[in-house]
Amino acid sequence: AERRTIDIELNAEVRDGEPAFWAMQSEHLRRQFARKVKERVEQKEIQQLSVFALAPQPLLIELGTLLGDIMPVSVHQKYREPATWKWQSQQPAITFRTQDHSGAKELPVALKLGVSATIDDDRIFSILGENAAIWSITAENPHNDIMRRQDDLSVYKRHLRGMFDRIKAHHGENAVINVFPAVPVSLAVETGRAWMPKADLPMRIFDQSREAKAFVAAITIGG
Repeated sequence: AERRTIDIELNAEVRDGEPAFWAMQSEHLRRQFARKVKERVEQKEIQQLSVFALAPQPLLIELGTLLGDIMPVSVHQKYREPATWKWQSQQPAITFRTQDHSGAKELPVALKLGVSATIDDDRIFSILGENAAIWSITAENPHNDIMRRQDDLSVYKRHLRGMFDRIKAHHGENAVINVFPAVPVSLAVETGRAWMPKADLPMRIFDQSREAKAFVAAITIGG
């Protein structure tokens, strides 16, 4: 690996809670990525990337869409206990659970990603309405340090790709997926990498707001 890292930072001039926060941070991310990563990839200066990402989840998901499958990418996870980025392959595998919506098709579509924390359906209904179609990928016994094995990234990504396909087949080409994430940072990046711009429905990513004490729409991807 090169000793020199590629650093992509948040825009420090705008604060969370300001009306322009998400639009400015998203644009800032795209411009930095284009200049610091994409250009070097196109010039074949970069052959592989190791990603160590800490940021609000909507921005991590958008970073994943920018990374896509343009090259070999290895995504890492930051742990609290012990404080490390190193994978701990001896730990138990995550038990993922998926739940599909089988009811009416002409409904607002929600994708609940509850891996590091539980997301109550009422929080989604309060935003999209009581008839929202909720699809979900959750983990048994979710908690902040649940993501410890690199193999679980592939399992999660496989579940998510299948769910993207089934949502589109059920709700049609004109639907938008409202994504409510509570996932470890590595899975947030992989969520974006699993999304295919030419094949999948647009995503509206929500974030938990401290001021509103509820989910708020943050970034829209595609469409």
